[in-house]
Amino acid sequence: MTTGLVSDERFLLHRAPYDHPEHPGRLEAIVRRVRSEGLAERCRLVPAREIADDELARVHTLAHIRAIDETAGEDFRQLDPDTYTSRDSALAARLAAGGLTDLSLAVLRGDLANGFALLRPPGHHAEADRAMGFCLYNNVAVAARAVQAGGAAPKVLIVDWDLHHGNGTQHTFWEDPSVLYLSTHQFPFYPGTGAIDEIGAGAGRGFTVNVPWPGGMGDPEYLAAFDRVLLPIARDFAPDLTLVSAGFDAADGDPLGSMRLSPAGYAAMTSRLLSLSKGRVVLALEGGYNLDAISRSAAACLRVLLGEDPPALDLAAPRPTALRVLEAVLKARERTS
Repeated sequence: MTTGLVSDERFLLHRAPYDHPEHPGRLEAIVRRVRSEGLAERCRLVPAREIADDELARVHTLAHIRAIDETAGEDFRQLDPDTYTSRDSALAARLAAGGLTDLSLAVLRGDLANGFALLRPPGHHAEADRAMGFCLYNNVAVAARAVQAGGAAPKVLIVDWDLHHGNGTQHTFWEDPSVLYLSTHQFPFYPGTGAIDEIGAGAGRGFTVNVPWPGGMGDPEYLAAFDRVLLPIARDFAPDLTLVSAGFDAADGDPLGSMRLSPAGYAAMTSRLLSLSKGRVVLALEGGYNLDAISRSAAACLRVLLGEDPPALDLAAPRPTALRVLEAVLKARERTS
């Protein structure tokens, strides 16, 4: 078995007619690097597929699906101050959700060891009834529901290391104990959700775990969060599949944030996640707007998925501020038990 890779030139058709941070060059930079480093040829390409309405409807309202479809007849539409569509965006969005779904199912069948879906548009901000934050459909949420619907993975872990909190993903599974949502993100920051006390509700209480960071956190702090908080919770949950909202905008040098993760830090997080769900881990591209940082970080993660050891890290002690956040997260979790 090898690593599956979703990569399709039609994702590049989603583009704004003005300078926008979520542009095709992001994906082109990643694809160029993984090809130049000989990583793409070591993977098995998984074709992107236009996802069907009934698959989308497990997460999104029919009105929202129709609204996105209707944009296909227009050269450009501004859906909100951040989110746009062009004539081919509806197609790209369906291909993104379908490609990630099929990649996840192939991993669960045992056809592939793990996978990385290089997608546009991203997804984790998309709510059930509206596009938001550059996102049209919630790719990870749609894939999670698909693998559950087929019985392949009753319990799904979603790890979201994007700079921004995945409000759409959190809301989708807010009352659902079959999906554990773990997020690290800059806070307070867009979209305004993701506080420590947001832990889910009803049967899903305790199955949402947020680690909201101030700016300036890097490899020592993120790996402390994984080792001290996220991984122990995930092991207790014992997921059948791990999906990762793999945004690279927490990377050092990203223009939209102020985090300091390195490519080696992303590789180390990926390596740790492979200890879960029998290694059945699928990464889905979300944000990241520094072309050098996102391409190097994505390639570092892909190397780990392909079986290479992550680069050695000489870690300093985590910042005291970070340790206080982690302590508060654990205390909030104690109150749910």
